[in-house]
Amino acid sequence: MSVSPPPKTGRAEQALISRALETAGRLANEAADVITATAGHDTPPSEPDSPFDWVTDVGRTLERHTRRILAEHFPGIPVYGEEFDAAALGGGQGGFRWVVDPVDGTANYVAGVPWCAYSLAMLDAQGPVVGVVADPYRAQIYAAARDRGMRANGKPVRLTEARSPRASIVCTEFTRYGPWRGMDRFITNAAADHVGVRVLGSPALAITQVALGQAVAAVLPSYGEWDVAGALALAVESGANVLDSYGRPASLPHDGLLVAAPGITETAFGWWWHASGAG
Repeated sequence: MSVSPPPKTGRAEQALISRALETAGRLANEAADVITATAGHDTPPSEPDSPFDWVTDVGRTLERHTRRILAEHFPGIPVYGEEFDAAALGGGQGGFRWVVDPVDGTANYVAGVPWCAYSLAMLDAQGPVVGVVADPYRAQIYAAARDRGMRANGKPVRLTEARSPRASIVCTEFTRYGPWRGMDRFITNAAADHVGVRVLGSPALAITQVALGQAVAAVLPSYGEWDVAGALALAVESGANVLDSYGRPASLPHDGLLVAAPGITETAFGWWWHASGAG
């Protein structure tokens, strides 16, 4: 049954956020089941555009299912996704829009490497309002809504005061076509502070590791909005800092981003800034 969107502000908007969070969580659980059942069995593309950015039949199927459910329950709010949309994004009813990446980390998924995610977010002009990331191999659903905090399988998550970055992990990812400019220097800069850099193959999970306190920072110079929006909601609500490529706070940067634990943001940004040749 279709449900009309509520009015834009006040108590009714909070009702919309609650419904969005509930629906996104259900879709994430369904996607996690599909991913774990099919990983390593889906057919890889015969001629992929990039070795770092694949499209699969399961990804298309999950995105179609997500679009169908969201269209039914949130008519008037557009849905944009990794597999079908390349055009500029725009808002619908009340300025809201949905973005979905049905399989973030597709190359890992096709190979059966246990590191990929389903990511879904509802956004407005200020950035993510609701974000959900499914981590199928760890049987975790991470969810957050603006000013409501982050939860992992229903358990609240909040970052504590930052420790020293020494002997910690920082995440980054390749661009669509390989290493990003300055990536080698970034790794060297972090290593000089006794910090290890990991490239694991899923932007959503890279950011999520910071939100969980398992990595101290994530640097992503290149990404699609659907790659990161859900995880950025988690990061903000867990207490992490989000900066754009100029070091300015931003809820949804479009030209590169840093997500970092409290207390080490300046240090982590320095590794990136000096690697880029700007510093």
